[in-house]
Amino acid sequence: MVLVMKLLFLTCLWPTAVLHSSHSQHHRLHRRQQMSFSRKHNSKREIKMRKLDSTKVRPLKSEQLLHIEDHDFALRPGFGGSPIPVGIDVQVESIDSISEVDMDFTMTLYLRHYWKDERLSFRSNKNKSMTFDGRLIKKIWVPDVFFVHSKRSFIHDTTVENIMLRVYPDGNVLFSLRITVSAMCFMDFSRFPLDTQNCSLELESYAYNEDDLMLYWKHGNKSLSTDEHISLSQFFIEEFSASSGLAFYSSTGWYNRLFINFALRRHIFFFVLQSYFPAMLMVMLSWVSFWIDRRAVPARVSLGITTVLTMSTIMTGVSASMPQVSYIKAVDVYLWISFLFVFLSVIEYAAVNYLTTIEERKQLKKRGKASGMYSMDAVQAMAFDGCFHDTDVDMDLTPFPDPCEENETRTSQTNISNADTPRLRRKRSLKGNVGRIILQNNHVIDTYSRIIFPSVYIVFNFFYWGLYM
Repeated sequence: MVLVMKLLFLTCLWPTAVLHSSHSQHHRLHRRQQMSFSRKHNSKREIKMRKLDSTKVRPLKSEQLLHIEDHDFALRPGFGGSPIPVGIDVQVESIDSISEVDMDFTMTLYLRHYWKDERLSFRSNKNKSMTFDGRLIKKIWVPDVFFVHSKRSFIHDTTVENIMLRVYPDGNVLFSLRITVSAMCFMDFSRFPLDTQNCSLELESYAYNEDDLMLYWKHGNKSLSTDEHISLSQFFIEEFSASSGLAFYSSTGWYNRLFINFALRRHIFFFVLQSYFPAMLMVMLSWVSFWIDRRAVPARVSLGITTVLTMSTIMTGVSASMPQVSYIKAVDVYLWISFLFVFLSVIEYAAVNYLTTIEERKQLKKRGKASGMYSMDAVQAMAFDGCFHDTDVDMDLTPFPDPCEENETRTSQTNISNADTPRLRRKRSLKGNVGRIILQNNHVIDTYSRIIFPSVYIVFNFFYWGLYM
């Protein structure tokens, strides 16, 4: 009986248990589906986050090959040991400009560094090097070479940055870049424009002194090469040379320094045409006044003033294109001496005119006493008819007619002919004798000036060009 009762009870509970088990299985399946969906969603989200996060990009194959992630490249190779040798090789592509006003030059060059970093060594069956662009430079150690006394510099970036890194299997590294740099050049203009300027571009490590880094020319004097077609408009490049030395800073110590030296000799032909030749012409033009009649005041004064002003313009033009230095330049010596010659020619005529006036006054006083009050002097005659009355030609000095008599006989043709008689007589006497009269009536100062001025100027030119050439 008891057994029958248990069977009946189990029969009643069985449908409920089956229903409950099926419901629990369905719930587990739904939960598994939700978990799988959430895992897929999270994995997609992680992939997106990895793409957005650039700091977690996997190393490139080249970086893995060079073991960049395994070393600290903030330290120089061989840190704590002997200084690392860094060889330098330079190829000058062009000298773009030379500025006397700013005292600087602009140069474009290829700068190459050579050193060995065993941390970058790798295995290579064919012993081939690997070449990289500028993207790898930021992840490894490179020398911190800079240009001393530079004003401006930049690395060319057309079409990409002109940087090349080449790593060899044994750890040797070649780092090359193309740079344009403007640097100071301490120029001496005491012999300008007959000068030769010596400029230098200096290279040095900024952070590492001689205890950590040793700069040297990779191939000695052959480490510096130039393009055969380098030329400048105002200079001739005489030579390029490489040298080295040490620089001391009180706070950090001694540093290795490399020098790129070059000598520039200025072309003189441009300045001969623009400054020297015009100055010579102005000086010779001022000598023309010595051959003009000493009483032709407007002609000689205007000629002297013109030459003085022209020389001042030439001197101003030369000074405007030069730095304001406190010493005398060679071109200043020549221009100022030339200006002095022009100025002395004006002073010479002032002296001639003054002495001539004094001499004529003395002669007129003597003639006035001899001829009486009715004699006409040269000054009065010149005011009367506009012509100079030379004393040798008009020695007779026709008496000036009395004003009353002239008024009475003005209507008479005979008296008019008599009034024109001195002028006609003067013209007949001057005809064919102009050159003789000019030579005879020159002042003695003009006569000597025609010889002294050219002679002294020629001697000055011999000394000048012999000294500065």
